[in-house]
Amino acid sequence: MRRALFIISGLIVIFGFVAVGAGLWVYSGFSRPGPLENDTTLIIERGSGASAIARELKRASVIDDTLVFKLGARFLSGPVPMKAGEYLFPSGVSAETAVRILQTGKTVIRRVTIAEGLSSSEVVAVLRNTKGLTGRLSPGQAEGSLLPETYHFSFGDTRAALIERMQVAQQKLLSDLWAKRSEGLPLSSPKEALILASIVEKETGKKGERGRVAAVFINRLRKNMRLQSDPTVVYGITEGKVPLGRKLSRTDLKQSTPYNTYTIKGLPPTPIANPGRDAIRAVLHPLMSDELYFVADGSGGHFFAETLKQHNRNVARWRKFLRTRNSGG
Repeated sequence: MRRALFIISGLIVIFGFVAVGAGLWVYSGFSRPGPLENDTTLIIERGSGASAIARELKRASVIDDTLVFKLGARFLSGPVPMKAGEYLFPSGVSAETAVRILQTGKTVIRRVTIAEGLSSSEVVAVLRNTKGLTGRLSPGQAEGSLLPETYHFSFGDTRAALIERMQVAQQKLLSDLWAKRSEGLPLSSPKEALILASIVEKETGKKGERGRVAAVFINRLRKNMRLQSDPTVVYGITEGKVPLGRKLSRTDLKQSTPYNTYTIKGLPPTPIANPGRDAIRAVLHPLMSDELYFVADGSGGHFFAETLKQHNRNVARWRKFLRTRNSGG
């Protein structure tokens, strides 16, 4: 009996030493710096268990021992589960820190920039080509309803959710700016402000000109003059789906569409693009001026005029610039 107790006691001691040794081995391997040489971004797919995660981290050289990672994740890192997503692992990261990163759920933040003046069809095309987003998008997004900005998202976010964020942002911005608009504007609704802002957005890419261009159109609306905006003619032809790919012709300017502001009075029925906050603000707070005309000046900006006589001189200057440029002078 004594001999049996002695043997059992010996085995317990041996197993204790083995367990302590194994624990120290796991802890040491779990906490020491790993083999990763450079910061690395990895995507952990939904439904991945500890074994699949360990294999993916080993494949990317984030860790060097899958068993240590799994044991450490189970016994040394608490009950918080590891989450799917896209994560950044810094160079030399330990297996323990890798688990912590996966437990936080703080995924890599991606971004996509929607430029001012894109049509809704063009915005949809940008999102379709943006890596990391999922899901399909219908092409029928309302023109002008999407706020151009830089949007942040995580891998796996849906395109539909991002579109909804753009719509909510545009609605809030328009509502806020409309409530603070200047008095006496010839605009009866936020929709009309959005339509005019889209025209201003397409007419000039210069931030400092938007208020002046807006003033010209506001003055024309007050005088019941046609807006005579080339971008509206283009939209009537292309519906914002494709670039026109050529210069407008005299025939184009006479074409009967609801968007041809050379033939219709007032505003077209919808926006012709998605205007940004500066264009909307310019329409609701235009500069005080008597100007009724503008024409390109050859530098990306415009010549402005109060009278048709002045405008004709500016047009002549623009045509002279074109002739000189085309002749190589």
